[in-house]
Parts: sequence; C-alpha cells; structure tokens
Amino acid sequence: QTVEHGFPHQPSALGYSPFLHLMAIGTRSGAIKLYGAPGVEFMGLHEENNTVMQIHFIPDQCQLVTLLDDNSLHLWSLKQNGGASELREEHRFTLKGPPGSPPSATQITAVLPHSSRELLYLGTESGSIFVVELPSFRVLEDRTITSESVLQRVSEDNCNRRSCELVEALREHPKNPDQILIGYSRGLIVLWDLQNNKATHHFLGSQQLENLYWQRDGSKFISCHYDGSYTQWPVSSDNRQPEPLENTVPYGPFPCKAISKIYWQTTKNGLPYIIFQGGMPRASYGDRHSISVIHGSQQTAFDFTSRVIDFFIIFSSEPTAEFDDPSAMVVLAEEELVVIDLKTAGWPAVHPPYLASLHCSAITCSHHVSNIPLKLWERIISAGSKQNIHYSSMPWPIDGGTNIAPDPPQRDLLLTGHEDGTVRFWDASGVCLHLLYKLSTVRVFLTDADPNDNMNTLGEDEWPPLRKVGTFDPYSDDPRLGIQKIYLCKYSGYLAVAGTAGQVLVMELNDEDAEHVVDHAEADLLQDQEGYRWKGHEKLKTRDGPVRFEAGFQPFVLVQCQPPAVVTSLALHSEWKLVAFGTSHGFGLFDHQQKRLVFVKCTLHPSDQLALEGPLSRVKSLKKSLRQSFRRIRRSRVSSRKRRGGSGNASEVQEANAKFDQDTLQEMELAPVQRKIEARSAEDSFTGFVRTLYFADTFLRDSSRHCPSLWAGTNGGTVYAFCLRVPPAERRMDEPVRAEQAKEIQLMHRAPVVGILVLDGRSTPLPEPLEVAHDLSKSPDMQGSHQLLVVSEEQFKVFTLPKVSSKLKLKLTALEGCRVRKVTVANFGSCKTDDYSENDLAVLTNLGDIQIISLPFLKLQIRYPCIRKEDVSGIASCVFTKYGQGFYLISPSEFERFSLSTKWLVEPRCIVDMPEVTSNNHVHNKSGMENAARKS
Repeated sequence: QTVEHGFPHQPSALGYSPFLHLMAIGTRSGAIKLYGAPGVEFMGLHEENNTVMQIHFIPDQCQLVTLLDDNSLHLWSLKQNGGASELREEHRFTLKGPPGSPPSATQITAVLPHSSRELLYLGTESGSIFVVELPSFRVLEDRTITSESVLQRVSEDNCNRRSCELVEALREHPKNPDQILIGYSRGLIVLWDLQNNKATHHFLGSQQLENLYWQRDGSKFISCHYDGSYTQWPVSSDNRQPEPLENTVPYGPFPCKAISKIYWQTTKNGLPYIIFQGGMPRASYGDRHSISVIHGSQQTAFDFTSRVIDFFIIFSSEPTAEFDDPSAMVVLAEEELVVIDLKTAGWPAVHPPYLASLHCSAITCSHHVSNIPLKLWERIISAGSKQNIHYSSMPWPIDGGTNIAPDPPQRDLLLTGHEDGTVRFWDASGVCLHLLYKLSTVRVFLTDADPNDNMNTLGEDEWPPLRKVGTFDPYSDDPRLGIQKIYLCKYSGYLAVAGTAGQVLVMELNDEDAEHVVDHAEADLLQDQEGYRWKGHEKLKTRDGPVRFEAGFQPFVLVQCQPPAVVTSLALHSEWKLVAFGTSHGFGLFDHQQKRLVFVKCTLHPSDQLALEGPLSRVKSLKKSLRQSFRRIRRSRVSSRKRRGGSGNASEVQEANAKFDQDTLQEMELAPVQRKIEARSAEDSFTGFVRTLYFADTFLRDSSRHCPSLWAGTNGGTVYAFCLRVPPAERRMDEPVRAEQAKEIQLMHRAPVVGILVLDGRSTPLPEPLEVAHDLSKSPDMQGSHQLLVVSEEQFKVFTLPKVSSKLKLKLTALEGCRVRKVTVANFGSCKTDDYSENDLAVLTNLGDIQIISLPFLKLQIRYPCIRKEDVSGIASCVFTKYGQGFYLISPSEFERFSLSTKWLVEPRCIVDMPEVTSNNHVHNKSGMENAARKS
C-alpha cells in the first residue's frame, strides 16, 4: 500500500506552520496527514485511534504537537532518513493532576507552543495553566498559573471564582514573548507577565468568550463571543483599566450564532481584513456553515455545504514586514478543503492540486486506463481547463518541502462514476490525484433541476451576502442518473457509460461546444415475452430536439434497455464500432456506427425465482409464506446496510447472503398467475444476471477460420458465445453487422462467471482493440490453437477452442475457501531489465486477499493480504491497473493505492529542510526557506 488519494474521512483538526509552509489535518480515527507543495505528503497514525482534537506546530521547528480526545499529547518530528523525510512520533504524555483531583483539573482545552521552542502552555477546564518542557514533556510545577493566583491579582469586585473557569484561548504577545493573553470562557481576559508571574492588565467582556486574536503590532487584540459579536481591546503601556474600543455585531441586531474564530489582518492601504467564522442570524441562517470576509465596503459570507472544522489565513510572516497583507484563506470543511484567493478581485476559489473531494457525489463505480496517448491527454486537459475558468490563477499557497519522487513514467487516468450522473477524470499518474475534467450525462435527460439554475446569484441588496463555495454536493436530482459502468478506448477517444435505469450512452471527444440531437434506440431484453411485468423504476425521460454540450466527451447515441434495470456489464470495441451491454435480464449488442441494434438475448430462466418473484399463491402454507417474508426482509436489510456502508460498485457486491438465497430458491413455488420482475440490486444474485462481456477475434466455429465474437457470462454459470460478421471498412455503412449464437457453456458448479479471456497461440491474452494498429502490441498469434479461460467465483477453467473441451482447472473455493470477486490480466515487468515481462492474473477474493496466478498454467505465484474481509464496500470498489497496481475505497472519500509490481510503484518521496531562523523574534525567513529548497 503506497499512498492514500482523496480527502481524509471525518477530519477533526487543522494546523499550519508559516515557518515550514506545511498544513496538517487530523481525523477522528487518529490519523494525521501533512501536506506541502504538490507531492509533499506525510502520514502518521496514533496507536490509540482516538480523535485528534488540536494540532500545533512548534515555532521554527520541524515538529508538531497533537492533542487527542483522551487528553493525551503527542510530539511528532520530521526526520531525514535515506535522503527523504519521515514523520515519526517522538513522545507521548498525559497531564496528571494531584491525587484526588477531578478530571476537569487536567482536561486540556487550549495549547500554546511558546516561541522559545522549549515550552508548551496548557490551559485546562479548571482554569489552571500548566507549563510543560519540550521535548521531554516534563511538567514545570513551579511555573503553573492557577486560577487562584490570577484572581488575587485581579482586583475587581465583579470577578469571582467562576470567572476563571475553563481556559478558552492562550495567545502569545506578538512583540513580547514574556507576555501571554489568557481568555476564560465567562469573558474575563488577562494579560499575564511570565517573568514576574503577575497580571499586568485584565479585560472584562460581558459575553461568553470564544476566541482571541492579536493585531500584528501588539497594540490591540480582538475577542469574539458566543452572541455573534467581536470586540477590540487596546493594550496600553500604563496600568489603567482598559475599556473596549468598539463592540460589533456584524449580522445583528437579531440574535446571532457564536463567532468561534476571528482574524484581523492589516494591509498597506489601511483597510483591515476582518475574517470570522459563524456570527449568522440564528433564526434564518442558523443551519449555515459560513466564514465572512470584510474588507472596507466588500463583504462576503462564504457558505460551505458541510460543517467548517477550522480555517487559517496565509499572510506575510516576514519579521521586517509592517503589515499582514493576507493572500489566501484555507478552510477545512467536514467534506472538502476550500482555498480562497484574497489577492484577486472577487475572491475566487483556488483549484486544489490534492485533497480532492472524490465523494462530492457518491462514487458508484471506477475504471482505470493506463498509458494514455499524449494527444488524448492534452484534449482532456483542454476540455477541463474550459470548465475551470472561474478558478483563481494564483499558485498553490501551501508550498513547503520538496518533492524528490521520480516523474511518473506514463500518463494514467482514473475515471469515477457518480450518483448524480457525472464521470470525473483524474490524473492518477503520480502521488497527487488531480481532477482533469468532469463529464455530466444529465443534459441528455429531463430532470427536476434545470442545469442553468445558478444557486449563487445574489441580489444587490441581499443580506447576509452569502456565496456558496466548494464542490461537495451529496444530493442527486434523480438516483436513476447514477453511473454504473464506464469503458474508455484511449486510442479512438470513444467512451461508453451505463447507468442505473438501463441507459447506455456512447460518446466521442469534441474540442468545441456543440449542439446536436442524440440518437435513441431501445433494446427490449425480454423480447416481448408474455407474462412479465416490470415493477421497478421507470426509464429516464429524454430531451427532444438538439441538446447543447460543452467541449469534451459528447453523447451521440443513447441505447435504452427495457426493462430499465441497472446495467451490470459493458464492453466497447472501437475498431468494430460495437458496444455490448448486460443487465439482470439479458444482454445486447449495438452498432454505434450505423446506430442500429444488432441483437438482444434474454438470459432469464423460468426457474429464475428471484427475478420472476410473483404474488403469494393460495396453495402455499401460511407458515412457508411467513418464513419467506422474513427471509426477504432480512436480505433487504443486509443489502441496505451494505449500500449505506460504502459507495462501491453495486453490481460487483455478491454472495453476502448466499445461504438465504439458496434456501429461498429451493422453497419458492412459481405462482400460476402473471409473473413479475422486481427491480433488484446486484446482491440478490439471480442467475440471469449478466456479470461479464468480452469481445475477441478467435476460432469459434472451426480451427481454420477466426472471426469476431462476443462472449457473455452470467450469475448462473452460463457462458454464451456469438459469432459476429463485421463488414469490411469500405462497406461498413452499407451492410449490417450480423450475429449468430455459436456456443453455450454451462459450468457444472453453476457459480457466477466473473471473467472471460481468450489466449492466442503463444498463450498471450489477446490485445485491446486498436492496440496493434498503434504499434503498442504484437499481433496475436493466429497459427497456434487458442484457449478460452473462464473465471467463475469458485474456479478457473481453461478450454480449448474451437471445440470447447476442458483442458485445465484450478478450484479456488474448494482449496482456499474463498470466492473470486475481481479478476484482471496484469503485465508484470522486471525491475532489473526492460527485456522481461510476464502476464499473470491478479485476483481479489471475498477475504480481501490478492492472489497472482500464472498464465496459462494457473499456478498460484503469491498471495497478499490487502483489504479487511469485513470491508465489503472496499472489496467491491477495488479496481486493478494493467501494470499491477490497484485502488480501493477505504472510506467514501479516499482511495488506497497499492502495488503488486516492483517496477510500478507510486509513493510519496519528499524532503523538508529546516529554513533559516531569524534569532531576534523567531519568525520565519522566507528567503532562507527558498535557499534551503534550492540546495536540496
């Protein structure tokens, strides 16, 4: 396992080092991830798996401290090892109070790493502030600031013991490291002199305190409060009781939500940037997650679609700089990272090079394409750049560290299908999974939402001035739009996508916007058989007349399966211009050049009770009826739990409830009334369900002539083979493609067929369509005899062609007790020499193991444990690459990348150097960092 792509699941804390230019994110499962310049990534995991509550970088050090929800502190360091940096946990520590003291006495609520780099100030629930030495975590008991000592020095009648309970914030004076500002929850704020151990000033706020922020010159600080107000306080050199300069309720006068964090940033033009989280009117906007930016007359409340965890501002940290001059705002929301450019007019968002919100709509399937030709790559990037014109052009502001990993050897694409009918194209060549282009299939169909609706349009007098930002949008206009299968031909630029309601779209790449009519064809997979009635969802309604498409992949034909069940398998042959599709009722073949249906084949059997489930027959006993009803309820609960548990590819999730299915099959009786077909998910395992489709040019009728063929495998262990007659190029538009069934193989064990493969005379898998034409593969050997490999969930079986006689088999379930979930041919190259490579089968089982099996002799080479067997959605979402790598979802928003190949390894390799430190005030020197980066 090499790298995690995407957005961390359930983030809980955010930290930033202006010294290192690194950002840290902590999660609820105890993970900590550091990010810098693209390609600079580090990951650590706390053994406790507790929630990370706070992250603080130690000033001017390659170190950070994390606070977990079990009240433990952990010190992490970036250390160089073997020419690259590593993140290591150095120490852990739990603050202990005196014997008999309550847990609140040491419950840490605020952490301040001091600029001396040697001390950590820890504010607690009891109001005491403990001082801890770094890196040893030794408590300096004589320097503890107790609430009693603070009260003694605050000579105010209206201060009582409760005023000093719960330390909400600790802030070091920006110009004087011997003074810290202590903010207590009930509104009391104290400026504490560390040298003389006394309070020099105290400030009495009338509202519950949320946070504090020093202005750059130390003459004023800002407090923000629970009632949605913020207050400026002057800090005078004498000991006069300070009065607040100004108290502001930005979204008053009605009751407002708390302002939980605030920045006051100075600029050259004199107008400050005031940036704060929350503060919205409770009644009307209490459910909004907002951060407001005010600069002079400009004011925008950025509205996020998920809860804001934390945010920080990137501003000038030069010690000589007089002003803050903020450049960017970085916001960690629960489901995405959003960066706002504060330098450019209109404050546009910055396109992130990593931490992509993969699950902005739930992922329903994925498809990997290796070694993309440069021309296609450039055309996809060009289409994507036209979609990104509203993003800022500023360089990525979090740019710490240096990426020293070698450049990716080839261009790889990962395509993800989503619930809202979109397909996203990701650059999966290197460590950063970067969005290149987004394709939407919605325009072809009539849905409730108009694609031209703009959620962000605001009237001039709109108040508060909300502006929606971010891409996370988990709500789909119509679940039938969901993408279930994707197939891209990298040589021709043809793309086929298939969806939840039986829709199959064939597209081609166009560099310009275009308006055209999408041709429609219908494929009746039941072939007008009588007595069937579809009880599931209706097909999607299509738009009449020409449809406007933006540059990129544009649909030119839609094939609608009837009944409109989920498309469970898809194959595209761009040389023959054919697309094959399968559902739980059968499969069909469509000629997308002539836009004509070639044939359909119904795979339902009369005994297929799960697909033909009818109403209860009167002859059945009540006992049997009840038993069946409970079984169905139980099965549907398992299914719905799995659907909630992950967003893997539904058509691949199988056999989780196989025993119930078998029992039900045996006990169900066919009612003598009209039979019905239920809309069912793939978990129901009925036998006509088409699991795999495969095109091959091979010997099907006799050993002297080879011809194009289509192979289909079903859940009931049946393999169908059709001979195809594809006219030569000069008569391709004049003569129809013809198909005739040549073979039907029934596996004795009747296990679902998950893969079909033809090996040529050299026992090499047949090349992809157009691969030979582009000189990227040898021509297949048509002299020797071909072999057919059929992979079922339980065994691998090799047959001779064209006779289809059994030659060799490997019984996996009988030997290992596991079932095949995914299988692909992977090419393993030698890491020592470029001259040697071999093709093997990469197999994922229901136990989460990956097995490498040799071709053509079916010998087990090696087995790796990869995914936890309980992680059903992870196993279902796994996708292999052509060169022995793979991806699977470890959460709805993250792919884990793994490699089975020693040659193809994509993992972070980066270095973080210690920049030069300015001795007088410990503020990071930018030019020093640049020099260090250049040296490395």
